[in-house]
Amino acid sequence: MGTLNGFMTEQHQEPDQTAEDLATQGIPEQSQNPPGHTDDMTPRPDHGEESYQGSGRLEGLKAYITGGDSGIGRAVAIAYAREGADVAIAYLPEEEDDAQETKTWVEKAGRACVLLPGDLRDEQHCRQVVNQAAEQLGGLNIVINNASHQWAKRDSGIESVKTEELDRIMKTNIYAMVWTTQEALKHLGEGDSIIFTSSIQAYSPSEKLIDYAATKAAELNMAINLAAELGPRGIRVNAVAPGPIWTPLQPATQTPEKLTGFGEDTPLGRPGQPAELAPAYVFLGSPSDASYVSGTVLGVTGGKPTF
Repeated sequence: MGTLNGFMTEQHQEPDQTAEDLATQGIPEQSQNPPGHTDDMTPRPDHGEESYQGSGRLEGLKAYITGGDSGIGRAVAIAYAREGADVAIAYLPEEEDDAQETKTWVEKAGRACVLLPGDLRDEQHCRQVVNQAAEQLGGLNIVINNASHQWAKRDSGIESVKTEELDRIMKTNIYAMVWTTQEALKHLGEGDSIIFTSSIQAYSPSEKLIDYAATKAAELNMAINLAAELGPRGIRVNAVAPGPIWTPLQPATQTPEKLTGFGEDTPLGRPGQPAELAPAYVFLGSPSDASYVSGTVLGVTGGKPTF
C-alpha cells in the first residue's frame, strides 16, 4: 500500500501541512457551484500525487472509473496507474480541467488514461462510454461506480427536498450505476471485479442528505446482491464506504458554515483525504490480494462504525 504523507505541497500551501493539521486548523468557509473544482478548494486535497507508491498489484489490468476526474476518483486513478493499470475516467464536461490534471498524473506513471466527458444521467451516453472505455483500453477488468451527487444546501430534511434535486441525485447515483454495470458485464469475466463507492451515510444518515443517504444504502444492497448473482461467473463485487472526505463535492453542495467543522465529529477528529481511500480500492481490485473477497464493504470512515 502507499505511504500517505498528507497534503500535496503547492506554492499556496505550507509545506508542513498534513491531513492531521485539519483536526486543529479546520476548514475555512467556502462555497462553489456544482460539481466543484479542485483548484478552488482551501486547503487543496491530497490525492496521493506525491505520496502513493505502487508495487505492481494491478499490472496489466484495465479500469473504468466514473467520477475519476477529482476527489476519490482521482486518487484511485493515480494509485491504479502506479500499480500498473491503464484507466478510463468518466466526468462532466465542466470538469475538464480536473480531468486533464488526473490524466497528467496517470501518464506520469507510464499508463494510459482515456478521457470520457459527458453526463451519465443520459442513458445512451452512460452505456456508450463503458463500451468506449473497453474499446480504447483493450478490455475491462475493474469497474468502479464512483460518480455521485448530493445536496445539503437546504433548510431541513424531507420537506425541503425539491424534485429537480431528487431527480439529479437518483439518476446520478442509482440509474447511472445500473446502466454502467449492465453494460460493463459485456466485458467482464472471471477474475474481474466491480466496486461501488457507498458512504457512511448508508449507516448513519444526515437529515439534510436524506435522498443521498438513501442512494448510498441502495448501492450497498446492489453490491451484496450482485456479489451473489455474479459469483458463479467469477466476478467479485464489493463496496467502499467513505466517511467525510475532503473532495470538491463538499464545498459545492454543503453550506459554507457547515464546512468549518467538517469531519470533526469522527473519532479521529478530522476529515479524510482522497489519498486515504485509494488503498482500499487497490486491495479490492487486486485479483490476487482480494481473490476470495466479494460481497464486502470496507469502511474508511475515521472511526465511524459501518455495521
